[in-house]
Amino acid sequence: MTFDTQHVRAVIERAKSEERTMLTPDEALAVANAYQIPVPAQQIANSAEEAASIVESRERPQVFKVISNDIVHKTDAGAVVTGVVGADAARDAYDGVVSNAKSSNPDASIEGVLVQEQAEAGLEVIVGGTTDPVFGKLVAFGLGGIMVEVLQDVTFRLAPATTEDAREMLDEISGSEMLDGVRGMPAVDRGGIARLTASVSQLIADVPQISEIDLNPVIATADGVCAVDVRILLDFEEPVQRPRPSQEEILAAMSRIMRPSAVAVIGASAEEGKIGNSVMKNLIDGGYQGHLYPVHPRAEEILGKKCYASVLDIPTEVDIAIFCIPARFVASVIAECGEKNIAGAILIPSGFAEIGEHELQNEVVEAARKHNVRLMGPNIYGFYYTHHDLCATFCTPYTERGPVALSSQSGGVGMAIIGFSRSAKMGVSAIVGLGNKADIDEDDLLTFFEEDPNTQVVAMHVEDLKDGRAFAEVASRVSKKKPVVVLKAGRTQQGARAASSHTGALAGNDRVYDAVLRQSGVIRVHSLNDMLEYARGLAVLPDPKGENVLILTGAGGSGVLLSDACVDHGLKLMGMPEDLDAAFREFIPPFGAAGNPVDITGGEPPSTYSATIDLALHDERIHALILGYWHTIITPPMVFAELLADAVERAREEGIDKPVACSLVGDVEVEEACEFLNDHQVLAYPYTAEKPVAVLGAKYQWSHQARMLDSPIG
Repeated sequence: MTFDTQHVRAVIERAKSEERTMLTPDEALAVANAYQIPVPAQQIANSAEEAASIVESRERPQVFKVISNDIVHKTDAGAVVTGVVGADAARDAYDGVVSNAKSSNPDASIEGVLVQEQAEAGLEVIVGGTTDPVFGKLVAFGLGGIMVEVLQDVTFRLAPATTEDAREMLDEISGSEMLDGVRGMPAVDRGGIARLTASVSQLIADVPQISEIDLNPVIATADGVCAVDVRILLDFEEPVQRPRPSQEEILAAMSRIMRPSAVAVIGASAEEGKIGNSVMKNLIDGGYQGHLYPVHPRAEEILGKKCYASVLDIPTEVDIAIFCIPARFVASVIAECGEKNIAGAILIPSGFAEIGEHELQNEVVEAARKHNVRLMGPNIYGFYYTHHDLCATFCTPYTERGPVALSSQSGGVGMAIIGFSRSAKMGVSAIVGLGNKADIDEDDLLTFFEEDPNTQVVAMHVEDLKDGRAFAEVASRVSKKKPVVVLKAGRTQQGARAASSHTGALAGNDRVYDAVLRQSGVIRVHSLNDMLEYARGLAVLPDPKGENVLILTGAGGSGVLLSDACVDHGLKLMGMPEDLDAAFREFIPPFGAAGNPVDITGGEPPSTYSATIDLALHDERIHALILGYWHTIITPPMVFAELLADAVERAREEGIDKPVACSLVGDVEVEEACEFLNDHQVLAYPYTAEKPVAVLGAKYQWSHQARMLDSPIG
C-alpha cells in the first residue's frame, strides 16, 4: 500500500500553527484517506437546518455525533443518535445531541455536529495507536464499542507493524473466536482488519507528532471494515533521545568489561568488613588470572598486590575499574578512567538516584559519556563471569561454570539468583547486577550474550526498561538464537493516563510489556522461582524435533495432572498409533493403560520402567517424554533415577537426545532421586506435576518462535 505522508504532515502543521493538539473531524478524515483507512461519508453541520439539508441529500440512515474535545464518551452523554432519516428527524437529532452534550458538561466547547452515513451492522473492534513512555509508538487492536474499557480485551505491537504482525494480534485477544462468527453471526474480514491495523501502525510511526489514534468503533463485517469514529491527538514536544552506541561499539566495550585482562579496584582496602576488601578477596579467591591493581591514595600494598594512588599511575592498560568509594567522589575518578582508556566502571556504591540524588547520578553519567566510559550500576553487587574466573563483586565467589547468564536490577534478587544457583548446582556463565542502570542495561547485556559462546540461555529480572524499543530490537534478534527469559516486576497496571482516548486508557503498563515481550520472542515468567527454574531447565533440555509428547507414568492420578499441565502449557499429546500401543502393552499389566498417558501402574518392577522408557526413547514418532514417577517399594526412587539416567545416557550415546522431563511424587527420598537425575542432566522435580511440564512448554515456546518447529504453539 502507498500512503500520502506529505499530505498528513501538511494537516499536522496547520494544527500546530493554530496551537491545537487534536484534529478536527474533517482533518481526521483527510488523514484517514491518505492512509487508506476506510471511513463513512461525513459532513459537519453547524445548525439544525444544515443538518436537515445533509440528510435529505443522502439515501442511507445517518448518525449524528456532537463534535467536542471535552466529551470523550459521547454515547454516555447522549450526544450520539443513530438511524436518522428525513429532515424532521435530522432537526430533532441535531437539537437533541447538542442539548444532551451541554447538560452532560455545561463547560464543553461544541464545534458542531458530525453527520455520518450509518455503517451496516457488524462486529465492533478498536484499532488505535499510542505513544508509550518506554516503547514509543505502538499499535493496538481489540474488541471495541462502548464496552471497550470494561472488556479491556486488547493487545499491542511496536509500530510500524507488518500485516503478519497484525494477523497475530487478531489471534491473541481473548475474544478472537468472535471474529470467526458466533451465535449465527458471519465471520468478519480478518484480512481487512489486519491491513487496517498495519496502516494505523505505519501512520503513527511515520508522523511522530501524532501521539494517539483512536478508531473506535471499527465495524467489521464479512465484506470489509469501516472506522466510524476517528480521533487523532497531537504532541509537538520533541522526545528526549537516549544516546545509543552502535552494536559494534557495544560489543567491543562489553567484551572488555566481561572478559577483562586487567582490573583496578578503586577504594581497595586491607581492612576486614570493607567492601573494597571483599572485592579484592573475591577476585583473588575466585581465581582471576589477569592483572589486579588495588587503588588507594595512601596504601603501598593490599592483599599482596602493589597499590597505586590513581588509575593513571597503573603501568599497563586497564579494562574495568570497580568502584568501592563513596558516591560523591565517583564523578571525578570517572574522568581519570576515561583518560586511562578504561572501558567500564563497575559502580558498587549506593547514594545516587535510588535515594533521590538524581543530580549526582547525572553528573557521573555526563562524565562517563564525555570520556567514553560505560557504567554498570550504580548501586549494584557487581557481577560474575565464570568462564574468565571473574568475581567482580563483594558477594562470595561463584565458580560453577555453565551456559546460563542471569541479571537482576535488585540486589536482593541477585542474592536469590546466587543462592539458587548454588543450591541447584546450576552452572552459569554470568550473574550481573544492573541496579540503577544509569548506562548499561539489558540490551547491552543481550548484545554481549548473543555472541558469547559460553552463554546458551539468558534470564533477566527487570523492574523497568530505560529504552524498551532498543531492548525489543535486540531481544527479537537474540531470541532466535538463544532462549531469553524475563521476569518483569511491577505487573500491576498503572493508572491509565487522562482518558483523552480509548486507546490511551487501555495502554496499561503491564499489558504493553506483555505484548511487546511476546512480539520479541521473549519467554515471560511471573515469579522468581519460575525464572530460575526455566533458566536451568532450558539449558538442560535438548531441542525437540517435533510436536509429539508422550506421558509415561506409574500412577493414573499423576497422568491426569500431567495431561492437564500439557494443555495449560500448549503441549500436544500425541495420538497413539496402533503398533506403538501394542508395543507398550507387551510390557505393562492387563489392568494398566496404554494410549497416552501410558500408565504402567505402581506395582511394576524396575524392568517394566526400563523397557517402556527404552521404547519411548527409541521410537522416532515420540519427540518428547514426560515421566510421572510414583514412589513404590518395588521400584524405589533411587532405583528409578538410576535406571532412567542409564537409559537416557545410552540413548545419547546412540545419537538420540530428546527432551525428557520428570515429576517424582512420594516421600522425601524423591528429593535425592531428583538431585541424582539433575546431576546427570535429566530434568526432574519432586512433589510437582506442573513444573516439569511448564519448563518443557517453555522449551517448545522458544523452539516455535525461533522457527525450529513450524507451527505456532497452541
